[in-house]
Amino acid sequence: MALLKVSAVSKEINGNPVLHEISFSQQKFQKLAIVGESGSGKSTLLKIIGGLVQPDSGDVLFENKHVEGPNEKLIPGHPKMAYLSQHFELRNNYRVEEILEYANTLPEQDVQNLYEICHISHLLKRKTDQVSGGEKQRIAMARLLIGAPKLFLLDEPFSNLDILHRNTLRAVIRAMGEKLGITCLMVSHDPADALSWADEIIVMKNGQIVQQDTPETIYRQPVNDYVAGLFGKFNAFSKAEAAAFGEIPNEYGNGRKLFIRPEAFTLSAKKSKTAIAGKVTEVTFLGSGYEIEVALPERMVIVRTVENTVTAGDSVYISFKK
Repeated sequence: MALLKVSAVSKEINGNPVLHEISFSQQKFQKLAIVGESGSGKSTLLKIIGGLVQPDSGDVLFENKHVEGPNEKLIPGHPKMAYLSQHFELRNNYRVEEILEYANTLPEQDVQNLYEICHISHLLKRKTDQVSGGEKQRIAMARLLIGAPKLFLLDEPFSNLDILHRNTLRAVIRAMGEKLGITCLMVSHDPADALSWADEIIVMKNGQIVQQDTPETIYRQPVNDYVAGLFGKFNAFSKAEAAAFGEIPNEYGNGRKLFIRPEAFTLSAKKSKTAIAGKVTEVTFLGSGYEIEVALPERMVIVRTVENTVTAGDSVYISFKK
């Protein structure tokens, strides 16, 4: 039995369709991410799942029971779900420990373990105006986790965080599942975070699901240009066009249109049977490697390499990596 089941959920706001018959399920402990451009309906869907917004039609089942919306109960929200908004707030002029103690019902050892998992033990004596935005977010998460939810809903948790706080938050979210046994559902506009974390990704556009699959399949076999573009740069080819570069890597599928990522190619200064000649137009250093734009007779191709020996103007040959 699925922990969460969303069935044909639709929603309009001010006469504008926001969600159209959204259906999916989530198993216990499955890490599920919902990704899409701004305005695709992700956050509205998350609020409906949490019982914070009433759907116009359809149903949400949690542990096989109907999730009541705000039209059906006095205080919105589900007691076994925690929802962390991207606009969370903490009371000013309070020490962190005071805010957390007010909500706490856990034994002392459990709550101390929770503070360690959230990386906030060193912040307990500080006032809320003495902590950073990333630290405030982890405090807000700890306050919700004290209620021992079974499903944690995360709405754009990585937005407006610097790299250090992003890495800390990634560790916290992983620990929520591994150490606390909490299932997580995350909405994100940054697909890179979803790729590295999720067991399954749902991609939305204009209030509809356009693809749902594993991160690897979503990345290498997107159903269209929109999905491909969400997850980074790509080269689009027909199957016949791609075959000119050599044997097409199996992971890119067998569709009529293929979206080949830059790292699938290799460059050589020597001509071969399965290589296409081109001229380097731009070389960009990325830190972990190089991104190289190559002009072919009829198109541009982007190639990503770990090492680089070419410069703009060089003649090269492109083929698939063996």
